[in-house]
Amino acid sequence: MCYGFDGEAALRRSVMDRRSLLRGSLAAAAGVGLASAGLGVTPASATTRHTGRHLVPPGLISIQLWTMRDALWGAPGYDATLTRLAQIGYPKVELALGYFGRTAAQLRQFLDGIGIHASSSHDGIAENAAGLEQKIQNAVTLGQRYMVVPYLNSDKADDWKRWAEQMNVEAAAAARAGLRYGYHNHAHEFTIDLGGGRRPWDILTSELDPRLVHLEVDLYWAVTGGINSGDGVDDPEGFALDVIRGAPQRVLQYHVKDRHTADGDMADLGTGHIDFARIFREHSVQEYIVENDTPDVTPQQTAEVGYRYLRRIRF
Repeated sequence: MCYGFDGEAALRRSVMDRRSLLRGSLAAAAGVGLASAGLGVTPASATTRHTGRHLVPPGLISIQLWTMRDALWGAPGYDATLTRLAQIGYPKVELALGYFGRTAAQLRQFLDGIGIHASSSHDGIAENAAGLEQKIQNAVTLGQRYMVVPYLNSDKADDWKRWAEQMNVEAAAAARAGLRYGYHNHAHEFTIDLGGGRRPWDILTSELDPRLVHLEVDLYWAVTGGINSGDGVDDPEGFALDVIRGAPQRVLQYHVKDRHTADGDMADLGTGHIDFARIFREHSVQEYIVENDTPDVTPQQTAEVGYRYLRRIRF
């Protein structure tokens, strides 16, 4: 990987270079969307103008509750926030942050009552066998299909190998309970140099059992990892697609999170530069999960914008 590489500056330069080249040819490109030319840096809202025939099935749209944390912890609170998500149209959510004073059974009853399904959750690797058993039992009680490890980080290869071994054990136990077990990426899996040209992503995808473990690819972090490493500056979506195609594990879930070109921060869907239509066209998944760790205005607006974007995008 390219340590010391200023990915953000390189991306900004590439954007300016492309804009100057395109000034004289915009008329010829009218009605085509710049993203379809492989540029990958036009506003993602342009993808909603594509005339593709495919839509994200509404039943596959979800939202990661980490996005809503300020509304869950503060006003209007957990119950009102989840009720609002159901009103927006979300059929499912991906759990995080615990059950807010409820047991798994009580949370299931509440969610059933408002017409929303907890299909997935973010859970760390269990500390012991009892913790794993409880984690699995809670997921079964809630009627989940997936459970996902959300974050691991180390600059030591042995740590990643050990974690992969632990996840394989947990995934086998989850499979016996009828659950799918996954791993969720950030950017550092693509940028940390573990020696010998290996990155954490290389170890994970070689050690995780593809029969047991799937991937929940966070598209913002995959794009950012490509830019920060220098490998995906010219084609961020192409880097993300290489990540998806190159893994022996199945990619069953996406975190759909946009990215501002100017500063690389997270963005509400359709306001950044990621060409989601291109990625969706190349690889479909079983869950499209809206997320923005830093909502542009309010969590509620992020949720509304995200759901509307995924309902309208053509690819």
